Amino acid sequence: MSKAKSDAVREPLVDKNMAGSKPDQPWMVYLSTFVAVCGSFAFGSCAGYSSPAQAAIRNVLSLTIAEFSLFGSLLTFGAMIGAITSGPIADLVGRKGAMRVSSAFCVVGWLAIFFAKGVVALDLGRLATGYGMGAFSYVVPIFIAEIAPKTFRGALTTLNQILICTGVSVSFIIGTLVTWRVLALIGIIPCAASFLGLFFIPESPRWLAKMGRDTEFEAALRKLRGKKADISQEAAEIQDYIETLERLPKAKMLDLFQRRYIRSVLIAFGLMVFQQFGGINGICFYTSSIFEQAGFPTRLGMIIYAVLQVVITALNAPIVDRAGRKPLLLVSATGLVIGCLIAAVSFYLKVHDMAREAVPVLAVVGIMVYIGSFSAGMGAMPWVVMSEVFPINIKGVAGGMATLVNWFGAWAVSYTFNFLMSWSSYGTFLIYAAINVLAIVFIIAIVPETKGKTLEQIQAVVNP
Repeated sequence: MSKAKSDAVREPLVDKNMAGSKPDQPWMVYLSTFVAVCGSFAFGSCAGYSSPAQAAIRNVLSLTIAEFSLFGSLLTFGAMIGAITSGPIADLVGRKGAMRVSSAFCVVGWLAIFFAKGVVALDLGRLATGYGMGAFSYVVPIFIAEIAPKTFRGALTTLNQILICTGVSVSFIIGTLVTWRVLALIGIIPCAASFLGLFFIPESPRWLAKMGRDTEFEAALRKLRGKKADISQEAAEIQDYIETLERLPKAKMLDLFQRRYIRSVLIAFGLMVFQQFGGINGICFYTSSIFEQAGFPTRLGMIIYAVLQVVITALNAPIVDRAGRKPLLLVSATGLVIGCLIAAVSFYLKVHDMAREAVPVLAVVGIMVYIGSFSAGMGAMPWVVMSEVFPINIKGVAGGMATLVNWFGAWAVSYTFNFLMSWSSYGTFLIYAAINVLAIVFIIAIVPETKGKTLEQIQAVVNP
């Protein structure tokens, strides 16, 4: 049977399983996704902790600016370590096992911060939460992509970004109401919810199939799809794909550069590079400073920023599987260019002492267009696409490296942002605009559309 004919036969069978006259609601998929994105919320809580806690921690523990800067940067360093190791851990002990490890590191880290009497315990706690955050950033979208039906896989995977944004915003708001030690204790809640919830959900069927645990594989798939669902076709597709992969040698780091995988690697790594080097973490970490320099009320700007980020990311989720990944990426990257150009014009006017009354308005409009555009596509879609394009036999190694690339970009941009702003405020935003123009070209030329395809069908297109 030809490949085209085979795909034509498969599609209606898979859709029939998902969309019969009265199909079971996939409640276990929803529960499993909820448990997984508790890790995403924990991620956001870690990322949003330092901003509201900075002044109090420095006062109580008598930290210098350099010591607090080290405390802040250790989160990203720990995340890079988590990114390197999370892939192999997820392959060895399963997706659930990797999330348990991530939760445990976060809990230990928050406790160390809560009990800290000096800089050493504080820094070790920050490093541990960073490790857990980095591991969560890899394993959560992978797990959701592997358990979700293709019809709404994109929407469920987008919940990862929504909960990250929500965690950041909640941490920022609660941090203005409680002490930094209480805020650290509150950070344990989503970690504990994730750790305990993992006892009530099934493991990824694709990972179980890869490990040869056939009985558990079928039980997990049936649990996820519902008792009345016909899983035979989906199970056969997964098993056929796994058997094909098993004939391939075990993946090593250098294998990522083999011709058969190079497009997957280019797509995932490229999206991660453009997501970060487009400026998001420099702008996110120093939003208050940007508003202050532009003469806009800092507190008001931060509240608008936090609310807009969550709302747009949430509104984006239902249309991911309708509009597709590629159109959202293109619209998002175009908005990033526009936002950067508006902000650049604002600071150009300020530097040249022109149209003073327009500077604050243009600055806040530029930043809001930027963060709104990022939340609409470039925030979530690189993680969605990454979870889809890698074959399962290299998913651990490749996904871990892609996450490492992402975290290295986050560190590099956040570290260089203030130096760039000192060099030229408007020039900084012009650089980010240029990078986002390159992102548009990359998306058009390289990134495939994965909407409405099973993971196995995506592999046939990306890695023929």
